[in-house]
Amino acid sequence: MRSYKAKMVEPIELPSREEREAALERAGYNVFNLDARDVYIDLLTDSGTGTMSAEQWAAMIRGDEAYAGSESFARLAESVRDVMGFEYVIPTHQGRGAENVLYGVLLEEGDVVPNNSHFDTTRAHVVNQGAEPVDCPSPAARDPNSNEKFKGNFDIDAGYALVEEVGADAIPVVVQTITNNSVAGQPVSMANIRAVAEFARDIDALFVIDACRFAENAHFIKEHEAGYEDQSVAEIAREQFAHADAITMSGKKDALVNIGGFTAMRDETIFEHAKQRAILFEGFPTYGGLSGRDIEAMAVGLREAVSPPYVSDRVEQVADLGDLLSEEGVPVYLPTGGHAVYLDAGEIFPHIPKDQFPGQELVCALYREGGVRGVELGGFAFPGTDRPDVVRLALPRRTYSYEHLEHIAETAAKVVETAEEYHGLEIVEEPPMKELRHFSAKLEPVSN
Repeated sequence: MRSYKAKMVEPIELPSREEREAALERAGYNVFNLDARDVYIDLLTDSGTGTMSAEQWAAMIRGDEAYAGSESFARLAESVRDVMGFEYVIPTHQGRGAENVLYGVLLEEGDVVPNNSHFDTTRAHVVNQGAEPVDCPSPAARDPNSNEKFKGNFDIDAGYALVEEVGADAIPVVVQTITNNSVAGQPVSMANIRAVAEFARDIDALFVIDACRFAENAHFIKEHEAGYEDQSVAEIAREQFAHADAITMSGKKDALVNIGGFTAMRDETIFEHAKQRAILFEGFPTYGGLSGRDIEAMAVGLREAVSPPYVSDRVEQVADLGDLLSEEGVPVYLPTGGHAVYLDAGEIFPHIPKDQFPGQELVCALYREGGVRGVELGGFAFPGTDRPDVVRLALPRRTYSYEHLEHIAETAAKVVETAEEYHGLEIVEEPPMKELRHFSAKLEPVSN
């Protein structure tokens, strides 16, 4: 049972199959190139696509649009201190702005950056600084049917093996992403966060948390990690961050806003350097490319994200979608994560070779069959890696109903039933920076 009601509605319409076929062809078989009006249920991302609360909309009215030193910034800084425990805060236009500001200060040519798993823009920002991103996922991450509760963990043994290979001096930063978006939105345990912090201290590296879905991660810790069942999500969230030196945050996830982000840190020297970079790329450090209205909404959203019953509602809806898909016989990555359900394209299309992108074929099939837009997070999105071919169905926060979830499951089931009719795709046009090719590349069907 959801703990909120709708105060505004937006009509949506399912285009005809012929219209969907034509739209997909115009888009070069890349759903990022579709017009939103051609999409019926949009699960491309949960980033900035959710529904804000009445309190957030009310807070926007008091937005202070002063260029420097606004009251809105003061309220955001207070929320970050209260919810996350960091003293120094720099707002940015979104999460990748925070990555640009922080990693532009911390990284240089030749550095190596381990992460439980880099997501696309994080990987690209590391590469853009001339550094090398290295994934160190938990061994359990490879098993989509394992019941292990914290498959998003950082593999500490892999981290030390990397140190042996490149030397501690080459690793100035260790990153942990919570929840682990590239590993099916799987959570990270508090024990693993502590272990990563200790690993970073041991090699004299800075420990950075990618905090996009910190509240969802705290919820899973409360549900599944011994010793935390009686603590609140807010208390667990604070403890997560107590181990980190700095964070990057996309407010478009667990700050429940449509735009915005920030980086925060404990070290004043890093803060002063980051402020100068923020001025260059984002704007003055008390507005960071955002209006005062946006900053107000983010200040409220951070507090709402750790307040009951928001996050339990959120995770339960994702689980509902996972259950519906499983009941329809659709292979999904288990257990379901906090923000999305991940489909196993390799199992659905075992006859399609990896170099013909079975995940991207599944993305196109879901749109063609039912107007559902998801995103591939396998070999197409992450070239040069050995990541499994999965498709993410990311649920916008507080947006879709159970009937929408049923349509998604029915659509996926129809694709599975006709799987032999699909033959894969090939790239015909891609940008120079392959780490970001999935945003704009064009493909076409492979001849059968």
